[in-house]
Amino acid sequence: MRSAVRLAAGDGFHLDAVTCADDHRGWSAAELGSAHRLVLVRRGLFRRKADGRAAVIDPTMAYLGVPGEEEHFAHPAGGDVCTSVSLTPELWHTLAGEGPPGRPTLYVDARLDLAHRRFLVAARGGDTAFELAESLLSLIATSLAQLTPTPTPASSGSGVTDAPRLGASTTEASVPKTTAPALGPESIEAPALGPRGTEATAGVMPGPRLGTDAAAARTDDAGVGGTGGADTGGRGVAKAYAAKGSASRGGDGPRSGAVIADAAREAIAADHPAAGGLMSLAELLAVSPYQLSRAFTRELGVSLTHYRNRVRVGRALDRLEDGEPSLAGLAADLGFADQAHLTRTIRLHVGHTPTALRRLLAPRTA
Repeated sequence: MRSAVRLAAGDGFHLDAVTCADDHRGWSAAELGSAHRLVLVRRGLFRRKADGRAAVIDPTMAYLGVPGEEEHFAHPAGGDVCTSVSLTPELWHTLAGEGPPGRPTLYVDARLDLAHRRFLVAARGGDTAFELAESLLSLIATSLAQLTPTPTPASSGSGVTDAPRLGASTTEASVPKTTAPALGPESIEAPALGPRGTEATAGVMPGPRLGTDAAAARTDDAGVGGTGGADTGGRGVAKAYAAKGSASRGGDGPRSGAVIADAAREAIAADHPAAGGLMSLAELLAVSPYQLSRAFTRELGVSLTHYRNRVRVGRALDRLEDGEPSLAGLAADLGFADQAHLTRTIRLHVGHTPTALRRLLAPRTA
């Protein structure tokens, strides 16, 4: 069952909190997209198939829906909560230009995650014409920088003053330049096969149990390889992928990099014990460590080390947003070496210290 609550609406856009309580591995009936919309996940995990292409959507992967697009959804791990930002065609073309997006999904790095959270804080503040409009521009600009290899009006600052009455503050200066990592193998460093600097802290990341078998997201049957429902221990990932790895070595051909990357993401999200290190994760997925590292970096544009810390930073943001009082306790809970390591990692990913993030994410006061 899906429900939506309108959080805010402005000239050319509206914002909804969408909650899905479904628990099914099979694909839903076809739905037709009715607007340009950016969908970001707050909690949970689901699968989406559009125009025959499937993807695993979670807090680290958003998607862009376009009018007339045929979509199917599957919820093999239970429910989820998403933010859906819908734009009119006029506002979309003003911000994104006339060309189609580079791809339907986008990696949500920690800076985009923060822009999403601040957008929701602005929505609760009630200043739709100014604060929410500026937060919308920041969110869309950061997202488009991930989606398209060439500058867009929003990411370059051009054309923003022509947007349909978003408020007097929506000028070029209100659209920040983004430093999000490039999503192509040509513009990233070589795949990391081991720890990188101080980020490589071993250990399993505490957090919500989000996933089961990601390989199904690349098949016509959304439930293929599943475990019969949400697997809170992540053991279903091990069984399904070990079986698929054995099959591929037996002559079915190697799995694609996208399938391997999705499997790794779901194992990390599910806190499977093997997700605490590259070697054990590769063994879990029945691939070589080099194959896993290279496939992951090629598909997401960041190394496994960086991604693992991105997930931990997201969990830290959840706690800070809820008013977590102890940074030392937060560091210990999330597997960091100490509070200084937590602070360095968060600042590297988000550009702010934990103390500053508490202020940025705090509810607005009159």
